[in-house]
Amino acid sequence: MKSLLVLLLVLLVQPLHAAGRIPMAAAQREALDIRVEVLRPVVSAWSMPYPANVVVPNAQLRVVSALQSGLLEALLVAEGEDVAKGQPLAVIQSPQLLEQQRNYLAALTRLELSNAGLKRDRQLYEEGIIAERRYLETRSDNIQIKTLVEQYRQILQLTGLGDQALKELARSRRLSSTLKVHSPMDAVVLAQLATPGQHLDVLEPIYRVGRLSPLWLEIHVPLDKLGATAAGTLVEVDGPGVKGRVITVGRMVHGADQGVLIRAQVDQGAELLRPGQFVQARIARSGETGDFRIPRAALVRNAGKAWVFVAAPDGFVPTPVEIRGEETNHLIIAGKLNPDDKVAISGTAALKSAWLGSE
Repeated sequence: MKSLLVLLLVLLVQPLHAAGRIPMAAAQREALDIRVEVLRPVVSAWSMPYPANVVVPNAQLRVVSALQSGLLEALLVAEGEDVAKGQPLAVIQSPQLLEQQRNYLAALTRLELSNAGLKRDRQLYEEGIIAERRYLETRSDNIQIKTLVEQYRQILQLTGLGDQALKELARSRRLSSTLKVHSPMDAVVLAQLATPGQHLDVLEPIYRVGRLSPLWLEIHVPLDKLGATAAGTLVEVDGPGVKGRVITVGRMVHGADQGVLIRAQVDQGAELLRPGQFVQARIARSGETGDFRIPRAALVRNAGKAWVFVAAPDGFVPTPVEIRGEETNHLIIAGKLNPDDKVAISGTAALKSAWLGSE
């Protein structure tokens, strides 16, 4: 330890051999544990992390609503549960449903009578007993009643009654005010929007459900950092196994912070994310000529600038650089550097002290 301190003291008081150069012998490098590494040109790199919000794609979201007004009697699932297409989600007691069933059954009865009357008048017309006009009037009435039956049928179908339920209603003639609300698709319950005992109006929401694969990332990127980002650009989330690609780049700039919204679709690791979660996302960028990747420890700061120490035969040369990108353990830099240059990657604190102490 004592010899190290002596060497460091000698280093700090040595005069510079040339402007901006830190003279240093090989023995001093070894004593200060200064290691160097050849600059690595960047072929591809990742941006610094940007804040991103996990959202469900619009096409995978559904709002489950009350198709009839009435009293919400029961909720059969809760937030976070997986549900299958057609699975009952809620039970509503609806007096309006009784009225619609009654109208449907009444129309069916009228249709039965009309069919019988049409059959009779057709036979009488063919036998020449009645005039054609009477037969045509009977047929017109029959068509109107069929249309009315179809209208009431579709109204009941819109409330959630399937073909089998309608057949059973026509057979049994038994009215029911109980209406079950079903899931429109295989999904996960994202939110419960109503409570049992609540009176619901038509189309009042009960649940919000969604399919959670794939998911979207909405990434907020400063305009001056957007670069050549375009659809198809790779994106990764800090943490293992979550990757995707950019699908849209926003055309609007947010006035408050001059940021642009980039939307990416997560194709790998979506199961590790949750809707509404905030994460840090990085966007891939192609390396430009003159870009190099260095360990973070190789960079020092002085007078508001970033510097690296480039190895020379008799020491090191402090060289200003521009930070083009940030990765977890590395930085992407550019400056007056050559691909065969070597930079210090350890002992930079001692080099900085020698540099500043000799100014």
